[in-house]
Amino acid sequence: MQRLPRVTHSLAGSTATVVLSNPAKRNAMTADMWRELPGLLARLAADPTVRALVLTGDGPTFCAGADISSLRDAAAAGSAPQELAVRAEEALAAFPKPTLAAVRGYCVGGGSQLAAACDLRFAEEGALFGVTPAKLGIVYPASSTRRLAALIGPAATKYLLFSGELIDTGRALRTGLVDEVLPEGELGKRVAEFTRVLVSRSQLTQAAAKEFADGRTDRDGHWAEQARGSGDTAEGVAAFLERRSPRFTWSP
Repeated sequence: MQRLPRVTHSLAGSTATVVLSNPAKRNAMTADMWRELPGLLARLAADPTVRALVLTGDGPTFCAGADISSLRDAAAAGSAPQELAVRAEEALAAFPKPTLAAVRGYCVGGGSQLAAACDLRFAEEGALFGVTPAKLGIVYPASSTRRLAALIGPAATKYLLFSGELIDTGRALRTGLVDEVLPEGELGKRVAEFTRVLVSRSQLTQAAAKEFADGRTDRDGHWAEQARGSGDTAEGVAAFLERRSPRFTWSP
């Protein structure tokens, strides 16, 4: 029996894993999947037990892009498919806690759009990346183009968008599209290991760093006030001097 395309999630400790699931079409995003994602992310963002989020695909592929037939039907019904994708991308980029895309297989089109909206990207050797609107005569959204250019630079962005060609993990690593490349079979282990590190660190530091790195430089005063009232700095210093793990308490 074929499973319906959907976006699912699970919790393990303080890490939420969101799974893009449409395996019959290499996890291509249907209109309903794009619609599901912002609401799911909002619920996870509001959950105080969630301290990090992993985005991945069902099975050996991350996401092969948009399900064109589904989006064509959505457009015929009066929806704007590109707006659905951008809304999901922006919700992911705005998630207030660290996000990591765990990529296997194809990460193309809408898949790359979502991966680029994550804070970090780890990939398994053999993964392929591409941004392919030039193959369909589609204008890639301005916000998505700017995000990609901020991540990998204007020249690499133009290469991907002008050509629509796929690149391997070696080139993705060199351009900064991915942060780590893991041997086959090692991605899940490394992601679990790294998210354990993330959830042990100060959420105050992470939240402020995320805003600053994403260009929000107008809230120094806000974060200074948060730091003064949080107790995280005192706890971090005390834990260091006492040679123990810190117990940070600030949360977004």
